[in-house]
Amino acid sequence: MTLQYDLFWSFRSPYSYLVTPRLIEFEREYDVKANVRPVYPIAVRIPGFFKQVNPMWPPYLLRDCSRIAEMLGMPFAWPSPDPIVMNISTGEVANEQPYIHRLTRLGAAAALGKGLPFLAAVSAVIFGGVRNWHLGGHLAGAAQRAGLDLTRLDSEIERDPDRYEAMIAENESAQKRAGHWGVPLMVFNDEPFFGQDRFDLLRWRMQKNGLTRRR
Repeated sequence: MTLQYDLFWSFRSPYSYLVTPRLIEFEREYDVKANVRPVYPIAVRIPGFFKQVNPMWPPYLLRDCSRIAEMLGMPFAWPSPDPIVMNISTGEVANEQPYIHRLTRLGAAAALGKGLPFLAAVSAVIFGGVRNWHLGGHLAGAAQRAGLDLTRLDSEIERDPDRYEAMIAENESAQKRAGHWGVPLMVFNDEPFFGQDRFDLLRWRMQKNGLTRRR
């Protein structure tokens, strides 16, 4: 029997990017499936969040993500442009957000078919050192590598944006019900596993619940 878990994931989270290739490989090797549930980044979910964080946190986050990426053999650079428009020094988040709404809706639409490959391909463009990832054919190429058509996804969202906003809102509610607010958050049998460094713990728990390798 295929074991399933919910994956709460954000397009602005470097840790979400860093865990995704392992989740792809996990599905390749084991009879397991991620139910992809994109959520908006904490910068827009919790107004004023970054005005309250310890100023030592952002530099540490960059150092931590860089060394994890080096250990995993993955490229890493802070996105240019940042998916969230904000003043890093003050924590002020702009009212107009030209990137994150489209990205998250695209993730919700992709989750109806090939969600995990889409997250992997798009986040590799955003965090992989591609400047101006939002221009040209970068996102279209990523969608194609995931087996999806970006133009079709955008058209589906444009026809019914409320549908995808409702999906995202339900994902965020389910994330809270699971017992955590951060990403990446993996939830198996109502047990939350927060952070890219909890992947091995998730796999261990699934193995205790009958996880089997694919034949």
